[in-house]
Amino acid sequence: MRIVLADDVALLREGLASLLAAAGHEVLAQAADADALRAEVARLASAGDLPDVVVTDVRMPPTGTDDGLRAAVDLRAEHPGLAVVVLSAYVAGPYLRDLLDGAGESAAAGAGGVGYLLKERVGRVADFLRSLELVAAGGVVVDPEVMARLVRPASDAEDRDDDGVPTDRRPASEPGAGDPAAARLLARLTPREEEVLALMAEGLSNAQVAERLVLSDGAVAKHVANVLAKLDLPPGEDNRRVRAVLTFLRARA
Repeated sequence: MRIVLADDVALLREGLASLLAAAGHEVLAQAADADALRAEVARLASAGDLPDVVVTDVRMPPTGTDDGLRAAVDLRAEHPGLAVVVLSAYVAGPYLRDLLDGAGESAAAGAGGVGYLLKERVGRVADFLRSLELVAAGGVVVDPEVMARLVRPASDAEDRDDDGVPTDRRPASEPGAGDPAAARLLARLTPREEEVLALMAEGLSNAQVAERLVLSDGAVAKHVANVLAKLDLPPGEDNRRVRAVLTFLRARA
């Protein structure tokens, strides 16, 4: 893969670049702030050398808030085929919702995917590289810890970010917590089907879902088929698996 990296912490950025190079990937450019990220992608695009994936931190200069995420959203709007992986230190809903905006249309068009991973996932090298490959292929991957936050009961302990600020903890059933149309579709699923779909959103294959849930491959395939049918994604529809995952995330995020 050909990758552009963006992180304002030089040590982390260089370490990630070394990790990717060791895995056989090419780092086309690095950026230390959101403006530089936009400029690097624009430069590469003008030369006909658009990267396969952009990997960016959420919080970067110039404001130190969500500049990296905003740059990622803008870049996907400008270049629909561009896959984006956002790295965050936070298990928070608003960032994920912003990243998913427009992802359904991109999936239908067979464009690049999106990923939302916690920074600690980078240390699990095999998982991180697999997630990058899935996103580059047009998939949607959400960190397992983020998925756990999305599916656990609202009565659980409140999440806080690194500054001690509570993150968005509303359950999907609470008004405004997710997309109502997606929530209505999700309500058609059995608990087991929803569990399978949540694991799909982590980027797991059918075989990996079967291993996690201690089910046969055939049982998982049947559950997946039921999920796709109940979400009104009939055979022949493009990128059905990705669009099913997006429905789940929009209902929950």
